[in-house]
Amino acid sequence: MQHRMENVLGLLLPSADIAPLHLHQAMRYAILGGGKRVRALLAHAAGELCGADPDKVDAAAAAVELIHAYSLVHDDLPCMDDDDLRRGKPSCHRQFDEATALLAGDALQSLAFQVLAQPALCDSAARQLEMVHLLAIASGSRGMAGGQAIDLASTGLALCQEELEFMHVHKTGALIRASALLGAYCAPDADQAKVRALDRYAKCIGLAFQVVDDILDTQADTATLGKTAGKDAERSKPTYVTILGLSRARSFTQELHADALESIAPFGSAGQRLVELAAFITQRKF
Repeated sequence: MQHRMENVLGLLLPSADIAPLHLHQAMRYAILGGGKRVRALLAHAAGELCGADPDKVDAAAAAVELIHAYSLVHDDLPCMDDDDLRRGKPSCHRQFDEATALLAGDALQSLAFQVLAQPALCDSAARQLEMVHLLAIASGSRGMAGGQAIDLASTGLALCQEELEFMHVHKTGALIRASALLGAYCAPDADQAKVRALDRYAKCIGLAFQVVDDILDTQADTATLGKTAGKDAERSKPTYVTILGLSRARSFTQELHADALESIAPFGSAGQRLVELAAFITQRKF
C-alpha cells in the first residue's frame, strides 16, 4: 500500500520540470520517498471495511498525506520546532530555503483540498462537501493547527495528563480520525455503526500514536528515528513520558490498543487490516 500511495502522490503532484521549478521540486521532496503512510493506510483500511472503491479512497488518502506533509514542513521551520532532519534527510527548509519551504507547505495544503474536491469522488455531492468540511476542521484551529499552537505555548510548562491529551487530540489525533472517516465516506452508503466504530478506533489509535512517539523520542537514536532524537526533552516540552513515566506510558499505549480493538471487534475478519494497523502503530520500535 505504501508503494501504491507513492505512485498516487507522484501523479498528483506537479512535475518537477514545470514552472515554478524550485517550488515544485520542494513539494515533491517534502512528501515523496519516505514516511510510513499511516494515515493513507488507515483511510484504505476504513474504506475496505465499509465497501468503498479503493480507487476513490486513493484520493482521500492522498489528501490526508498532503496535509500531513505540509504540517511537517511547517513544523520543522525555525519559527516552530526548528529541526534540521525529517525522515532521515535534511528538512525542506534546509534542503531548499525557508521561504520555499513555507510556500511548499502552503501549496501542499491547497493541493489536498483540490484533490478532495475533484468531481465524482463521491456518488453524493453532499457527502463530498462533508468530507471537505471534515478535513478543513481537522487541519485548522480546532484540529492540527490549534494543537500545534497549544504545543508551542506549552513549552516549559508542567501539564497534567488531561491537558496533554487535549493538545494531542488536536495536533495528532484530529487528522488520524479524519483519515478513517474520509476512507469510510468514500463508500456509496457507509453503515453508520461502522462509522461510529471507526471514529472510536481512530481516536484511540491516534492518541496511542503520539504516546509511542513520545516513548521513541527517549529510547531511539536520530539515525533510527529519521529525525532529531531527544528534541522534546531538549526544549522542555511536556510528553507522556515526562508526565507518566516510561513504564506507565507503555501500559497506557496497551490500554489504548485494547480499546481500539474492542471498537472493531464486532466486524470480525472484515476489520483485519485495522487490527494489523493498530499493532503496527502501537508496537513499532523504530
